[in-house]
Amino acid sequence: MSAQKTALVISAHAADFVWRCGGAIALHAEKGYAVTVLCLSFGERGESAKLWKQDGMTLQRVKDERRKEAEEAASALGVHDLVCLDLGDYPLEFSRDNKMKIVDVIRKVQPAFMLSHSRYDPYNTDHMNTTQAVLECRMIAQAWGHNPGEKVLGAPQLYLFEPHQTEQMGWKPDTFLDITPVWEKKRAAIEAMQGQEHLWEYYTRVAINRANHFKRNSGGQSGGRDCRYAEGFESVFPRTVDEL
Repeated sequence: MSAQKTALVISAHAADFVWRCGGAIALHAEKGYAVTVLCLSFGERGESAKLWKQDGMTLQRVKDERRKEAEEAASALGVHDLVCLDLGDYPLEFSRDNKMKIVDVIRKVQPAFMLSHSRYDPYNTDHMNTTQAVLECRMIAQAWGHNPGEKVLGAPQLYLFEPHQTEQMGWKPDTFLDITPVWEKKRAAIEAMQGQEHLWEYYTRVAINRANHFKRNSGGQSGGRDCRYAEGFESVFPRTVDEL
């Protein structure tokens, strides 16, 4: 019996995995993948304005609410394991110890592919710093001399999911994924993120727009596949294939 396929999403803040690749998570979970989501922080300082506007709010209460939201969203998407490191945000800092925690998760999961943020994001440096750290941690996880005796990582593709203000980030998608069959799961996960209700409709529109790109690139009016909702991704590494 073959081993179960795995995938790993590394999300700077608790909600990022929902908006940007919730469909990919749900779709691959339905295909039998064990998808692990690694949340580096809860976004408690910089991405929880709605909660902070409530009287008497504290940092711990914000974290607790964000954790509950992330757990509900992960359940809706079929996430196999939600790992929360609670590294803090704004800024999200990557000490050597923090990087080793990420490496440990990567080696444990042994993902067939990974997903994380765009390489550049001047609006939220937590995002681009996460991707730089992920690239470094992927490299360390491949090193035979790092914790000898552990299973080393192969060469999983790293897909960069769509940033919030796409045109300013230099993000160029080369892969479109039809998430129509699991859209209701993604929408349920979106609505679990009560602290950022202002983003619900925005990311619904993004999925509709990317569906148009999916249809266009699958053949358009000359027989392209229909698609109502999609997500876009940019791959970092070359692919090795036997056919296109």
